[in-house]
Amino acid sequence: MILDSLQNAPKYYGLHPNFKKAFDYVNQNDIANLEEGAFEIGEGLKLIVIVGQGNTKEEAVKGFECHDKNIDIQISIKGPETFAWKPREKCVNPNGDYNDERDVRFFHDAPDTFFEMQEKQFAILFPEDVHTAMIGEGTLKKIVIKVKI
Repeated sequence: MILDSLQNAPKYYGLHPNFKKAFDYVNQNDIANLEEGAFEIGEGLKLIVIVGQGNTKEEAVKGFECHDKNIDIQISIKGPETFAWKPREKCVNPNGDYNDERDVRFFHDAPDTFFEMQEKQFAILFPEDVHTAMIGEGTLKKIVIKVKI
């Protein structure tokens, strides 16, 4: 997992061929005014705009998840937003089977740590990062860019 500010995004372009394209989209668009929904923004890149009320830690951990086919780049637009995290190799209590269509596996495990992401910060979450987000108060807005592996 990586947590950083948008101004430092170029440091991570070499980690995946589509990271530069994903961050170029962010830099070339008014992300604060994107409408809620899911959009294809390039080959192997899907943008999801989420607006919702923040959850408690207890409620959010019910959606403790990871992915096999995508890397998440999550960017806070209106926050702060708290995340829960745990390395996948330490998760031992699956919550159902892997859903191939949605590329998601859920866990009942407790997070190892919580961290707060401020506006204009991003987290890159790899398949080995079990996570949940949208923890906070009031209305939160974020974008998630799914980068196909």
